[in-house]
Amino acid sequence: MSDIQDAAGSQDLQKKLLEEYDSESRYRVFGGKISAIAVKAFAILVALYHLYGAVLGTPVTLKHRSLHVAMVLALGFLFYPFRKKGSRDKAAWYDIVLAMLALATTVYVFVEYLGLVSRAGMPNGFDLVFAALLIALVLEGARRVTGWALPALGVAFILYALFGRSLPGFFGHRGYSWADLSSFLFISTDGIYGTAVGVSASYIYLFILFGAFMEKSGMGRFFNDMALALAGHAKGGPAKVAVIASGFLGSINGAAVANVVTTGAFTIPLMKKTGYDKDFAGAVEASASVGGQLLPPIMGAAAFIMAEVLGIQYKTIAVAAILPALLYYIGIIAQVHIRAKKCGLEGIARENLPKVWDVLKERGHLLLPLAFLVVMLFASGKTVIFSAFMTILVTVAASMLRKSTRMSLKDVADALFEGTRSMIPVAIACASVGIIIGVASITGFGLSMASAIVALGGKSLFLTLVFTMVACMILGMGLPSIPAYLITATMAAPALVRLGIDPLVSHLFVFYFAMFANITPPVALASFAAAGISGGSPMRTGFASLKLSLAGFIVPFMFIYNDSLLLRGTDFWSGALVMLTSIVGVVMLGGAVEGYLLSRMGLIQRALSLAGAILLMTPNKSQDLLGAAVVALVVVLQLLLAKKARAAEACEDTVSAS
Repeated sequence: MSDIQDAAGSQDLQKKLLEEYDSESRYRVFGGKISAIAVKAFAILVALYHLYGAVLGTPVTLKHRSLHVAMVLALGFLFYPFRKKGSRDKAAWYDIVLAMLALATTVYVFVEYLGLVSRAGMPNGFDLVFAALLIALVLEGARRVTGWALPALGVAFILYALFGRSLPGFFGHRGYSWADLSSFLFISTDGIYGTAVGVSASYIYLFILFGAFMEKSGMGRFFNDMALALAGHAKGGPAKVAVIASGFLGSINGAAVANVVTTGAFTIPLMKKTGYDKDFAGAVEASASVGGQLLPPIMGAAAFIMAEVLGIQYKTIAVAAILPALLYYIGIIAQVHIRAKKCGLEGIARENLPKVWDVLKERGHLLLPLAFLVVMLFASGKTVIFSAFMTILVTVAASMLRKSTRMSLKDVADALFEGTRSMIPVAIACASVGIIIGVASITGFGLSMASAIVALGGKSLFLTLVFTMVACMILGMGLPSIPAYLITATMAAPALVRLGIDPLVSHLFVFYFAMFANITPPVALASFAAAGISGGSPMRTGFASLKLSLAGFIVPFMFIYNDSLLLRGTDFWSGALVMLTSIVGVVMLGGAVEGYLLSRMGLIQRALSLAGAILLMTPNKSQDLLGAAVVALVVVLQLLLAKKARAAEACEDTVSAS
């Protein structure tokens, strides 16, 4: 195991990279004993409130959401300094003042609730003061925890609401006064306390807590060890380990950059040691980490947000997302394997790897909470919130089955604390997104954006899809995954719905490309973080990530044209055929990208492989037959070339021996 241990990156490097590429990781670790205990106690209290609400119910909507926002804002000001170089072990006096002001906003909502409801649309002076205060606190909190992109977008939308009457064409509107706008964003459940915060206060919080409990019980180590045991010995084994481990962890935690740094510190050095070049090694980790958010059952909590936004059942989304996510990962593994064959790269010696049975015996019981969650979500008929709460309890219970994973009361408290701390950036980002969505709602910006995209695309569905894709990747640049999806769902998805595309299909399309902003240059935070570990070029790593993720860029276009890829309206055999042809298609796509299958490919063979791949990935029987014929031709040519290459090698060996 020494090779594996030597490959683990230093914690200092991980911390440095996280703080450089992931602003959410620039939080304080309090040095003073009293302040540390006080903040931890408050964070645990926040977690317990949300757990209590999951079982016994919460106050009325406006009160509950205002309390949720106020608590996470207060923690945000305590944990995140005003400047990058601010103190990391104690809060400044003004941070404490801002935290108190944040709590004052919810006190005002609780005290003045009946008045706020009765005065809706006719705010008094105090309403406007607290509205302005909340908007300012949310924007400042978002700046601290996510960087400038999200608050800048929020400010731009506020200015648009105030001065949009001066704009010509699609984007002009009647204009709103500051009093009208601020009271709408504060009092209405369509503004800051809108759907994004509602989902944050219920589903997202509980699933982030679940992830914290899983991590505390040792699930991260289990995924790494199991991936090593299953794939470490194969050709290019460390790269396959990275894909498997990062995919599973990414689905649970939904944090692409953090996943790259934590898992990549272990897998990237192993890949380089095996023989992969540094840019490719970083790209494997980046693309695999980003893809975790596309992978059911949890999808980094995105599935639950999508269910709330669309008003459909969670399991409908999870089933629809399964095949596209699997194709994405099969596409990455295919390229990894083909690159290993082309370059003659081997895996790790079996004697240096854990055994599958040993891993299962030691930590396999940690799979019980995941199995329990799937059963609860798909078969129990219980709510998602209750299912998440029960799964947290099952996680604690399952950890008790082995001494090595057993959680003490301190571990439980630490998990509650870490879950709340991890939730701060997400919740504040959702509140900031509430400003954007609120403005888009009252000004009609979402419909105007849809009209603009449709107008650019003309009568061509393909062009409209391309413009929507570009818009999603631009809107998603530098943003956490959940706000990125919410913004693109508001701005871009309506364009596809206007063309008659099913809302679920439209939302999955924009979700894919909002996620890919993390690996798409020029702002590819996941790829840049991976390059920081590998020592490669950030831009070359970004473009290598694009190549590895090519199947993910093609699949959304395919399910727009035929939603059989989402297993909708298909029987078992039709679904199995779609799955089989699509898998062959992504493997051939990997061959076309790498220029190798059984032997090296020339330009014509690569073009044929690409054509066959696209035909097979499009769920259409006639295209499947044509694609199968093209693929068969390529395979025959590859077999002949491979046989010729082996004969030449045998001849060289004979000459050398003589």
